[in-house]
Amino acid sequence: MKNLCYLFISILLFTACGSKDLDKATALKLLEEQKDYPKTIENDIYIADPVDATKLFESDLEKQGYVKIAHTQKLADVGKPIITFTDKAKPFLIPQSAKDRKNNIQRVKVGEEFITEIVNVKMEDNGESALVEYKSLLKGKTPFFVVSGIGKSGHHKQHYKIDLH
Repeated sequence: MKNLCYLFISILLFTACGSKDLDKATALKLLEEQKDYPKTIENDIYIADPVDATKLFESDLEKQGYVKIAHTQKLADVGKPIITFTDKAKPFLIPQSAKDRKNNIQRVKVGEEFITEIVNVKMEDNGESALVEYKSLLKGKTPFFVVSGIGKSGHHKQHYKIDLH
């Protein structure tokens, strides 16, 4: 399966390199492959951090039943988790790595980002890469979107340099 994926990418690259210009459809395919679109947008929550606890409390996620926050903490408990996630939050939790557990980090899903439009494709002078301007949209926003710090509009204009070789 992996070899088939590499073959597909090679064919796309070969096709893209065969002509001087890169059309928007091919740019979209290359962009989706190189940047893994659609992609899950995540947010880090530091479960031992009073600042993150305050953000979650102010966002009403505790009232909605997604998190539990220890509102008081003894001096001996400093550095221990003060935020716990309920069963209601489980669909939005990203599995923790050993490093995340050690650093008291829980990653949560914020939504899915999709490319909505290729605005412009400009070939570089060397002919080996192109600068692609595109718009993306965040869909399927989870309850944790409110603490992510991502803009409310959901539309983003971005640039990415595609390597053709």
